Amino acid sequence: MSQYTHLSEPDPEFAAQLNRLLQSSSADLDIEAVREFFNQDVSKRNEATYGRRLPHASEYQAQNHHLAVDGAEITLRSYTPIRDNEEAADLPLLYWIHGGGWQIGNLETDDYFLRIICVQFQIAVVNVDYRLVPEHKWPVSLNDAYAGLKWAARNASRLSVSLSKGFIVGGMSSGANMAAIIAHRVRDDPFFAERSFTGQILCIPLVVHPDAYPEEWKDELRSLEEHKDAPILSKQGLYKWYEEYGVIPTDSECSPLLYPSHKGLAPAYIQVCGLDPLRDEGFLYERLLRDASVKTKLDFYPGVPHGFHIVWPDIQQAVKYEHDLMAGLAWLLGRGD
Repeated sequence: MSQYTHLSEPDPEFAAQLNRLLQSSSADLDIEAVREFFNQDVSKRNEATYGRRLPHASEYQAQNHHLAVDGAEITLRSYTPIRDNEEAADLPLLYWIHGGGWQIGNLETDDYFLRIICVQFQIAVVNVDYRLVPEHKWPVSLNDAYAGLKWAARNASRLSVSLSKGFIVGGMSSGANMAAIIAHRVRDDPFFAERSFTGQILCIPLVVHPDAYPEEWKDELRSLEEHKDAPILSKQGLYKWYEEYGVIPTDSECSPLLYPSHKGLAPAYIQVCGLDPLRDEGFLYERLLRDASVKTKLDFYPGVPHGFHIVWPDIQQAVKYEHDLMAGLAWLLGRGD
């Protein structure tokens, strides 16, 4: 039994609404059909959840940028608050990597939320549209996200950014996996020697492949079996993600928990769900970061599954999730406890 098993008791609001969840499996569906359904669903949910809260178009500028990578092209979308002094390059930067199991998602997945963050925090945001699996296997998505990050760093002044004011990488789920890996890359890459990260946001992250659980921590990593049939993300679904991604489980650029050292990483804000197969690895990763003298802040959500806040945005746990994420960003920016 995991020391966090008590977090598995279903949240009453979540349990009451569970029957609203589409229970059909997408395992055998054509990936393009899955993406089309997901994109349409996300569009409706974003409008319902964030539509009324979107800042006025006069308060920010959103712009797409195209970047050549390995004979292909990816798109980045920047969001910059409109201010009286447009010439001042003094904004912090949040570099965001969307989730979706490396298979689905695009610039629209978190678009509304990022527009709100841009204006509310008066920061620049760059959102990366990396290439997806199964068309592009590991580490293409990761390398695309890293190339986009370097573009953002090189173009800081163009984005009205001063990286010394704040340079944060963030993502959710598989996006958080890449954010955690990129945090290690940035630490070790001479390119970033004078422009290192000041923070990382890891929302419900994947940090170790189940086939690469270290022997010394296997007894702590029980949530995968406890929640093997969890809604939204099950054990089978998790393995399917990794299988399609084409990873080497023991490679730290798949399983960032396995890096030999986490010393010198930027402060990390982490969110973990109680009914998530990933729950225990999230808690363990936070502890390993602390043991490496990395500043951390963690919030957890008892009785709800992976990505619950997307499916049920109106329940109290989801409202808290968003509030905590905002507070976590403020903490990394030095604007809160």
